[in-house]
Amino acid sequence: MRVAMFSAKSYERALLSELNAGHGHDLVYFESLLEPETASLAAGFPAVSVFVNDAVNRDVLRRLAQGETKLVATRCTGFNHIDLEAADEFGIRVVRVADYSPNSVAEFAVGLLLALNRKIHRAYNRTREGNFKLDGLMGFDLVGRTVAVIGTGRIGTIFARIMAGFGCTVIGFDVHRSAEFEKIGGRYVDAKGVEEADVISMHCPLTPETYHIVDARTLARVKTGALLINTSRGGLVDTDAAIDALKSGRLGGMAIDVYEQEADLFYRDLSSAVISDDVIQRLVSFPNVIVTGHQAFFTREALETILGTTLASISEFEAGRPLTYEIAAPGRARA
Repeated sequence: MRVAMFSAKSYERALLSELNAGHGHDLVYFESLLEPETASLAAGFPAVSVFVNDAVNRDVLRRLAQGETKLVATRCTGFNHIDLEAADEFGIRVVRVADYSPNSVAEFAVGLLLALNRKIHRAYNRTREGNFKLDGLMGFDLVGRTVAVIGTGRIGTIFARIMAGFGCTVIGFDVHRSAEFEKIGGRYVDAKGVEEADVISMHCPLTPETYHIVDARTLARVKTGALLINTSRGGLVDTDAAIDALKSGRLGGMAIDVYEQEADLFYRDLSSAVISDDVIQRLVSFPNVIVTGHQAFFTREALETILGTTLASISEFEAGRPLTYEIAAPGRARA
């Protein structure tokens, strides 16, 4: 089957070529994002594959349908970038990657926490310039500290298990309780429980209910000096409110691998450009902020699973078999 692969990076292409040997699809790569201006590139392709920052909105889906696309396969778990109701309306089926390597994201979140707390990013830059002083690099022991996990699915629970191994008290916030989270000693709290936390780590999906779940009101309740980690979705955090909390000292630091306006920035080399996004420029100017470019998932194990699952879903569609990882608009049963 001919497949238009949008947002296809060089590291994906090499692995896709290897994995596609068992499927035989005709993969055509486009490095550009899928958006209204580029949707015409997909004309004549029965299937389109996208990534987290592609805009699969009503306008794009209408254009895809006009070009006879029947399947959208997103190479990620989250699907907040896809208008499922419009897809249903235009007769386009949608599949995702339901699971890959939750360890990759959980381990990266721990890495961000350690770097932020112990100022490893600052020490690295200092020593490269011959400065070996310790002033301003003091952190705190994690043992005995309270870590709040917002979203206790597979990734959040693995993160919680690692933090419990550090000797931390782990509390969770989620509408769905996880027996595994409780088994490792996690205790569920309501929204006010964030007041107990020395560290807050985000691991929930972005939905209308979780949009800006960390806002000015939430941040006003956090313990002074608390650290905020986000490796899930940028829209979970009100960035302007977080900046205010950093300026006031309410937040002791923040490490983010995701950003609400990341689509115009991430996965691009802008080192020679003038970045017009004043918010991200302000964030990277803080000494107690770490920003990485949505790389928490980026291990070979995770990427193999993501791409392998995507190709398998396309093969299922081509063969007319039930789609194992289909996602549908609310109220519509999977075919």
